[in-house]
Amino acid sequence: MSGRAAVERFDWDDLRFFLAVARSGRLTAAARRLGADHATVSRRITSLEEALKAKLFERRPQGYTLTAHGERLLARAESMETDALAIQSDIGGADMALAGTVRIGAPDGFGAIFLAPRLAGLASAFPGLEIQLIAMPRLLSLSKREADVAITLAPPKEGKVVARKLSDYRLGLYATQAYLDSMPEVTKPEDLFSHRIVGYIDDLIFTPELDYLDEVAKGLRAQVQSSSVLAQMNAVVGGAGIGVIHHFMAQGEPRLVPVLPDTVSITRSFWLLVHADLKDVARVRAIVDFVVREAKASRALLMGEGAA
Repeated sequence: MSGRAAVERFDWDDLRFFLAVARSGRLTAAARRLGADHATVSRRITSLEEALKAKLFERRPQGYTLTAHGERLLARAESMETDALAIQSDIGGADMALAGTVRIGAPDGFGAIFLAPRLAGLASAFPGLEIQLIAMPRLLSLSKREADVAITLAPPKEGKVVARKLSDYRLGLYATQAYLDSMPEVTKPEDLFSHRIVGYIDDLIFTPELDYLDEVAKGLRAQVQSSSVLAQMNAVVGGAGIGVIHHFMAQGEPRLVPVLPDTVSITRSFWLLVHADLKDVARVRAIVDFVVREAKASRALLMGEGAA
């Protein structure tokens, strides 16, 4: 009878709260994601643990971590979540399928400078979508549902992820004319050692594709450093030194002038990633199609073709 009572008290909806806490590690973050309050999330987790007669989380000051029971439930709950999304997409009407939230993760330069100004068309085409753009210098986990669609600088090495190459893009050296006029002339990469270089903080480089100063000149180091490419560009615009900047970003800033454009050219690639379980969900497909279309149409911009 006790087992039967436990089944009767089980609330399927509690799994949404479980997944949110499992992925964020904190009640407050899970509450924000769910649009609920802290107390409700805590109560629903406790209710689920009582129904399953299992401790799902270790409660610690630094956050919630899954127990062995929690890890087992996570796999099952994610499978149920995937099935629910598929039902909504396959069986629901078109309007329903293109409603809801889609979260896009992207590096800060691509997200803030390239993607954000183009979202108006997407929002107008699909008014039922809530579009969340995370533009920040770090990798987001698709398996933890930190993002539904992610833009990265390299394809994944493992995991249930569908990847496609969006586009190559190019970067080059830039500075302000005022800075260059106040410093020794730069005619070759070796001259850069006599200049202030703006670049990344070494131990905060989140992917090896961003570690490109050695490609400019072996042993070159940045004296003005930031984890954000937007901050780096603004530092260069302010006269802090010479920095490696995406051509598509520099073209929108008239105060920047190229340095050694015929000698230094760095090429990287943007990749689009989607969790395999979400690739056929209509609202996710709409985002993927949009990003692919915009990248294809902007290839010349991303490659810096026509840049000074």
